[in-house]
Amino acid sequence: MTSPAIDAGEPTRSGLRLLRHNPAFRALWSARVISYAGDSLSLVALIFHVADSTGQAFAIAVLLLVGDFAPALLGPLTGALSDRFDLRRVMITAEVVQGGMVLLIAVLLPPLPVLLALVAVRAIAGQVFQPASRAAVPALVPDRHLETANSTVGFGTNGGEALGPLLAAALFPLLDVRGVLLVDAVSFLLSAALLATLPRLPAPAVGEAGRGSLLRDARAGLGYLWSTPVVRVVALGFCAVVAFNGVDDVALVLLATKTFHAGPSAVGLLLGAVGLGLFVGYLLLGRYGMRASTAGLLIAGFAISSVGNLLTGLAWAVGAAIVMQAVRGLGIAAMDVASSTLLQRVVPEAMRGRVFGNLYGAIGIAAALSYLGGAQLLDATSAPTTLLVAGAGGTLATAVTAWALRRSLNRMNRSPGRAEPEQRTQSAEPEQRT
Repeated sequence: MTSPAIDAGEPTRSGLRLLRHNPAFRALWSARVISYAGDSLSLVALIFHVADSTGQAFAIAVLLLVGDFAPALLGPLTGALSDRFDLRRVMITAEVVQGGMVLLIAVLLPPLPVLLALVAVRAIAGQVFQPASRAAVPALVPDRHLETANSTVGFGTNGGEALGPLLAAALFPLLDVRGVLLVDAVSFLLSAALLATLPRLPAPAVGEAGRGSLLRDARAGLGYLWSTPVVRVVALGFCAVVAFNGVDDVALVLLATKTFHAGPSAVGLLLGAVGLGLFVGYLLLGRYGMRASTAGLLIAGFAISSVGNLLTGLAWAVGAAIVMQAVRGLGIAAMDVASSTLLQRVVPEAMRGRVFGNLYGAIGIAAALSYLGGAQLLDATSAPTTLLVAGAGGTLATAVTAWALRRSLNRMNRSPGRAEPEQRTQSAEPEQRT
């Protein structure tokens, strides 16, 4: 069956138009929105359940680590699965497993050790779904529409994650924890049903030597990431920026309460400002595309997100800090769209799942390290100082990344038969799937 990509013609001017005219991309986008909304919905329910049943903050921290940090360590393996099997089957299986684990938790409401084990399995399945769904985008969307597609995916994913807690707040007066978790289990099955409407997305053919073991494929993915200059620079730069700036979630709470002596409402506005900037950034990129090169937008995103924290540390009032964090959200949106688009164009189809799996896993580890190191800095200094250090470090990492990325792209462009990613023909259709 032929991939239902939209016909060649005038470039798509908005994500809405792309969703309207490309049924396969619409199905993938809808499945991701539902999946991420369900993920955040269950997280709220589980935090409430663990807090109510144990009364221990440590138990909640362990729950978050099991659901976020631990699966990141398996990024090389979860990404390799996407390159070994049909992407549609990989995504469907991942969603069914997530739904099954949430269903078991809802039915059993088990003791904490068993609960953590089930959460870990669900989180690993989610770690499989994430790179597979990113790797599938170039197979469903023409190359010239990748920027718009990735902007639309980012907007929907963040919208789903923001919708989850709101749904939880609306459902808790009507349902108990078990009922909310059952709703979440159904959402994963609905996502799987949408993914079943996609065309087949088989793994690329392998050479005469055949395919090796999963561990061998995972090692090959790590080797490719490290040995390919452009990919290595993007991954290291992204992780460095996150390692410096990830602590801002904690620092912003202390900035509002201890530095500005503001109340809970100001804390909520300060934390929500980044989300507002994200939404605006994705809308602008989805509507107008990228006027600069993909690499240029990536560096701009790194810079804006880092300088946003630096200026937040210099803010004289909570209102100014809110504005700076909204601007920072614009940079994060640019980082996401540019990195996804650049990697989708540079990385061969047979390696995309592993590259995205390794990237997302490394970002998760970088964020965890930022929380740990940033917490020590917060205890030793103050929230403004921590944000200044975070922003300055991220800005320095941006400058180094810009220099290294320019060298890597120039070297790649001088190689025979290689074209700069953002200068490839914009009328090329994705490879036809059967």
